[in-house]
Amino acid sequence: MAPIVPPAPCRAEIDLDAVEHNARVLVRHAGGARVMAVVKADAYGHGAVPVSLAALRGGATALGVTTIGEALELRSAGIDAEILAWLYLPSDDARAAVEADVDLAIPSPAHLDTVLEAARRSGRRARVTPKIDTGLARSGISLEEWPAVLERLVAATAGGLVEVTGLMAHFAHADDPGNPVIDLQVARLHDCVAQARARGLECPVNHHANSAATLTRPEDGFEMVRPGIALYGLDPVGDLGADLIPAMTFSADILMVKRLAKGQGVSYGHIWYAPHDTTVALIAAGYADGVWRMLSGRLDVGIAGRRYPNVGRVCMDQFVVDLGPDPDRTIRAGDTAVLFGTGAGGGPTAAEWADELGTIHYEVVTAVRGRASRDHVLRGRHATGDRQGDAR
Repeated sequence: MAPIVPPAPCRAEIDLDAVEHNARVLVRHAGGARVMAVVKADAYGHGAVPVSLAALRGGATALGVTTIGEALELRSAGIDAEILAWLYLPSDDARAAVEADVDLAIPSPAHLDTVLEAARRSGRRARVTPKIDTGLARSGISLEEWPAVLERLVAATAGGLVEVTGLMAHFAHADDPGNPVIDLQVARLHDCVAQARARGLECPVNHHANSAATLTRPEDGFEMVRPGIALYGLDPVGDLGADLIPAMTFSADILMVKRLAKGQGVSYGHIWYAPHDTTVALIAAGYADGVWRMLSGRLDVGIAGRRYPNVGRVCMDQFVVDLGPDPDRTIRAGDTAVLFGTGAGGGPTAAEWADELGTIHYEVVTAVRGRASRDHVLRGRHATGDRQGDAR
């Protein structure tokens, strides 16, 4: 009989009911516009296929990814909803996307060349979404390039090579709702849509809004919104008060509990010394799993409903927390420490980590990796267990 491999000592539990709930919240905020759930980067580290299914159950009608590979993964899983991919090289062969009915963004004239060639070679009409640079100055067709690209799109549509589903763009300041650049970007995309429609392109579904704009600007007048981080229950602005539920809980096993004498240094470099006799717990996660070394001495974990501070440096595989001189005697090896989660009962959150790191919670949840397994839970049951896999 083969030996039993122990489960991963740290894990990201994904609450699919929370994802579905958040999708319903976003549908309500969309003001009648369709919702494209952004599930790029393996659904922000939450698992692209199960999250996509939960978002669709919650009322989303389309899915957004970056790469063609991400889109084809969803198709391979049997998902037949509308999927848009918007990050690929002009030198890429886009036939697989066209043949799988994946919509492709067109962020430059060279990308249009690529998609037209794929349509010719596959013998199928490509569904395309021209991406306009309305002010982010990242990828996108410039306003100066747009008239010439529009001419080519009109000709390609007449020739049966493409169907223009609509135009898209990305905001630069949506997380700062009063910024005047937002209004300028909205006006520019509306102008480009009007120009396309004047040339006979229907452009039925246009979109600019990310999570922040979905929750703060439902009146922008486009036919679709494209939320990402809010789908995972994280507030894109920080104080919107939207009814969102964080979907990821990152936790780890307690490896051991031990007493320390006053003056004992802890972990590499002894950057912390016990100020008195105390008890510490060793937590089975480190920077190889997504616990940032820069958080050393700056993070708390939740154990049995109480918060305990990290002491000493975070290591590759583990870190230490101080249980205090008179600890809860029921805490023992094998118990669970919550690194971040919903914040219920005052527990730690991904937003707290982001504040300490001087970054955004997007980066925190997508950084959970390495040995961390990913468990998907649906209505209290494990929907897909990946106890040996990673939480990319």
